[in-house]
Amino acid sequence: MARFTFKLPDIGEGISEAEIVAWHVKVGDRVEEDQSLADMMTDKATVEMESPVAGVVVEIAGEVGDQVSIGAPLVVIETEGEGEAPATEPEVPEAENPGVEEAQPHTLSPAGTGLGEGQEPRAEEPLAETPAPHPSPLPDGEREPSSHTPILASPAVRARARDLGVDLSQVRIAEGDRIRHADLDAYLRYSAGQGYHAPHASHARADEEVRVIGMRRRIAENMAASKRHIPHFTYVDEIDVTELERVRADLNANRGVRPKLTMLPLLIVAICRTLPDFPMLNARYDDEAGVVTRSGRVHLGMATQTDAGLTVPVIRDAQDRNVWQLATEITRLAEAARAAKLKPDEMGGGTITVTSLGPLGGIATTPVINRPEVAIIGPNKIVERPVFVGDDIVRAKLMNLSISCDHRVVDGWDAASYVQALKKLLETPVLLFAD
Repeated sequence: MARFTFKLPDIGEGISEAEIVAWHVKVGDRVEEDQSLADMMTDKATVEMESPVAGVVVEIAGEVGDQVSIGAPLVVIETEGEGEAPATEPEVPEAENPGVEEAQPHTLSPAGTGLGEGQEPRAEEPLAETPAPHPSPLPDGEREPSSHTPILASPAVRARARDLGVDLSQVRIAEGDRIRHADLDAYLRYSAGQGYHAPHASHARADEEVRVIGMRRRIAENMAASKRHIPHFTYVDEIDVTELERVRADLNANRGVRPKLTMLPLLIVAICRTLPDFPMLNARYDDEAGVVTRSGRVHLGMATQTDAGLTVPVIRDAQDRNVWQLATEITRLAEAARAAKLKPDEMGGGTITVTSLGPLGGIATTPVINRPEVAIIGPNKIVERPVFVGDDIVRAKLMNLSISCDHRVVDGWDAASYVQALKKLLETPVLLFAD
């Protein structure tokens, strides 16, 4: 038998190491040629490593979250033949996903340790069954599940019963052979009448340690650097979007095959129209060199929540797109971000960012600047309230708009003046479509 050492290849220009974000094999597994071994993340992309040989995995380099230097052993594979097989560097597949930055160095795990030494795969948790204090009497037409037959219930009913501490064997079935939510509700009503109180759904659980790795670590490092280096200030103003919402409804009613408009494309149009008069907001600040670069184009970052965490894809040349083109691009980038299929050139290089909680809204936000940008804009929830118009009280749709700025570059007067310019456009939406 021979041993083949798979070394981490050069993943990209200027990259010295990469983070292990997923193992697809463990020690003792047999792999075939071109089979996926691991996913490696850099600060630019995620790359899938594939085996150039067939054999049995005998050593792996560390655990998920560890760093591997370029050229260092990643996996050792025992192949058929004699002697030590030469270690080669395979071709690197095309990068697909955004990545994370560096962590602590590591050492190669010995054979037999497998992935995640000291960790065990989580077993399926059995249903916690707490006997009810007093089973209810059996009403006419209902029956109690037999203790000798399996209790039939959907996963949702079982999960709810587990959270409530209810023993499903004590619950009567009103119809059919399966316990339903209605049966569980009837049991709870009866139990409450007998003085029994089910434990609250948020009962105590064992502490759990979760390693901060991959995209979550990248976010943590970026947010910490932003707050550490940038003196933030936030300005909030109220905007009457009643007319803007009417215009949006009219556009959607006549959109044909075009995508449905949300508030975001209209807000971006307003941002692009007002930024030329406030060039210090559409800028990037290199604080080490002491240079502010005012951008002549609007490369707008769009904060997007994904399962892996917050990502910020960039709408390139937003100033050249109309409201329908923006809506299409917003949808495309959001879907790519959530599917982890953003290309490297769709990340980074932004000049200003918009962040929105969508329907969750909120009265006001204090968003964190996406360094090295100097401003970030956050629309908040639209609410209906009575307002005075002359001597009359009318119903209006109001939205607070937040902007956080880098006080080293942007003064409070500039931020307030810019929001007033945005407010004028948003409250008079016909100006958004005027030349």
